[in-house]
Amino acid sequence: MNSEADIEIKKGQRLREIMQVMRDHHFLSNFYHQKNPEEIYAALQELGPTFIKMGQILSTRPDLISPVYVKTLRQLQDQVKADPFSSVQQTFKEQTGHDIDEVFASFDKQPFASASIGQVHHATLKDGTPVVVKVQHPAVSQLVNTDIALLRRAVKLLKYVPNEMTVVNLDRVLDELSRSLLSEVNTMNEVHNGEEFYRLNNGDDIVTVPKVYTKYCAPQILVNQTMVGKSVRHLFKENFKGEETPEVLAQRKYIANVLVKNFMKQVFVDHFFHADPHPGNILIHELDPASQAQPAMKITHQHQVQVGNTNLSYHQETPLPPYRIVYLDFGMMGTLTPAMADGIANVVLAITTKNVRRISQAVLAICNQTGPLDEPAFTKELGSFIRPYLAMGVGEIDFSTMVYQIVQLCQKNHLQMKPEVTLLIKAFGTLESTVARLDPDISMMEVARPFGLQYLKRKFKWRDSLDDQLIGLVTTAQETAHLPDRINATLETIANGDAQVNFKLKGQDRLIKQIERITNRFLIVIILAAVILGSSVLVEGSSQHPHIFRLGVIGYSISLVVILALVLSELGHRWKNWRNKNK
Repeated sequence: MNSEADIEIKKGQRLREIMQVMRDHHFLSNFYHQKNPEEIYAALQELGPTFIKMGQILSTRPDLISPVYVKTLRQLQDQVKADPFSSVQQTFKEQTGHDIDEVFASFDKQPFASASIGQVHHATLKDGTPVVVKVQHPAVSQLVNTDIALLRRAVKLLKYVPNEMTVVNLDRVLDELSRSLLSEVNTMNEVHNGEEFYRLNNGDDIVTVPKVYTKYCAPQILVNQTMVGKSVRHLFKENFKGEETPEVLAQRKYIANVLVKNFMKQVFVDHFFHADPHPGNILIHELDPASQAQPAMKITHQHQVQVGNTNLSYHQETPLPPYRIVYLDFGMMGTLTPAMADGIANVVLAITTKNVRRISQAVLAICNQTGPLDEPAFTKELGSFIRPYLAMGVGEIDFSTMVYQIVQLCQKNHLQMKPEVTLLIKAFGTLESTVARLDPDISMMEVARPFGLQYLKRKFKWRDSLDDQLIGLVTTAQETAHLPDRINATLETIANGDAQVNFKLKGQDRLIKQIERITNRFLIVIILAAVILGSSVLVEGSSQHPHIFRLGVIGYSISLVVILALVLSELGHRWKNWRNKNK
């Protein structure tokens, strides 16, 4: 059994190991410039579980790294050696205060999976309920904290790299990694996420969510209901090679439709969504004959029909099909504020109208401005970027590339997308790629539009709107009565020559800086000319006075140094502009 001394992290030795691997693979330079992803992949594998987990988290964040990095890091696999059962017993006892035999009727000593954070065992509760138990590896929290601290220390070396060559914001990447890793090593976060997702989604149509047994959970222990089924990928169209039966086609369409509608409910109704809905986290469970023999569960559909001038509504109950959608893994979830949900709904509606200006305004509303913004230029750039995507079909869009390019475009225009927005876009793209392989004819945007409209209608208050319009109407009427007097006052001001008109030129800040630069250099040249002329007079008339002669030579030398510095500065400025144009 490992003692505390055995598992104590040796920081000095670990830092040397990290630095050596980084040097061997040119880690910092490659990652900083987002090139040679295979070198980063090899370095992460060599550095072990914590860094592999970092890579896996990054592979789900196309807003932080380039598409080629996303594709490469998705291949990372953390096949970690399982801890002995004695270690599992000790961790469970320390975390819960109970022995394994006190809680479970049976507990498989061999885990069926072992990853960087923990390993998972099959077990059975005392009442016969089958569960899965995730037990964290010893010292994982300490290792994660140590590795993040050492990585931050290593990244400080990048202060010597020119800023204009950056591709990613390393401080932001490290902050996001630190937040995600520390959240994952505290299993109680996943416990609370699982409870909330179960409450909101279990039983929604054919959606099933595993129950979390909170009373047996702890910061390093997670106990979930066992869920059976196959990954949704086994139903993908390409697996059938055109030999689908009508039943399979109907099943695929139904599952695709439920996945989309449930996700829209998560976003616009719950404001709490699954941020990593890849095929491995979505199972399809075919009900056995015994389950089908029981009274069939039914779902209620509301319909509206118009008879003459009257709208009639009625409810229809239909039995659920004999299969269920099972969601897994609630370590990565997204939360939206009501204001942010409003912004997302406006983006959805703007995209469906294909109006670039509306899209631009909607995007600006969900971003933080970090510097001066040229709004017309941003709208123009966004329009050039997004028009090709508006004409594409569902399966043609590479969401990793699209998200990365949108984030880069925003950063270029001093805009920063809020983390929950990029997380939602990433989740949306992940789910849409799955849906498109189930039913290529369905469009998540088409389904999202009515959800967005319905959401905004719920938020829209007719009384408040009418009150606002009435106040605006009265104010306008009052102002209109004074309009002739204001026109006369304006004409008198212009006639007296007291009018002042302010113009703001596009790019005027840059123009002013250029004028200042030219003016400063012009003044320097005048001063240099005066110094050279004065030095020439001193040298010419001081043959009998060596001190005055030296003063003249010093003037010449200073002038030469300043002239050389000006030439080098101008060459550097031109080279920098050339590099920026050819990026």
